[in-house]
Amino acid sequence: MLTKSPTRTGRERRAELDHAPAALEERLNRLFPEWMSLASLLDAGVGVFTPAADVEETDDAYIVDVELPGVSRSDIAVELAGRVLTISGERKEKERAGILRRRTRVTGQFRYEVLLPAVAPDADVVAGYDDGVLVVRVAKSDADRPRRIPVH
Repeated sequence: MLTKSPTRTGRERRAELDHAPAALEERLNRLFPEWMSLASLLDAGVGVFTPAADVEETDDAYIVDVELPGVSRSDIAVELAGRVLTISGERKEKERAGILRRRTRVTGQFRYEVLLPAVAPDADVVAGYDDGVLVVRVAKSDADRPRRIPVH
């Protein structure tokens, strides 16, 4: 139980907060049968999700890395419309022979969109997929690339 006491140090309160999620899960497990989890109660394992991604800007391109482990290359779509890069697809549920007792993996449709600062209409876009990571490289136009200006 989280309590605020003037005799507790900040470190003790922080340790209490760090253990709060585990304490909540433990209470829920006592209320519901062992084979159920919070994720299954909320049905969080199925539906539309946003995968983890990084967007990097270099001198000559925007590079987007998207984590898509377990997704087949054929189930990924990459589209560029104006400045909006959209990555979508589906992580399919694998066939199971037994009963699924606990689910923490997310399956179903996914969608990731990013608004890039500037993209030329004829921008060179290259996408590669390796080891569960999709890398999309959108080249900058010459006008968007930084230039060195000499000081006289």
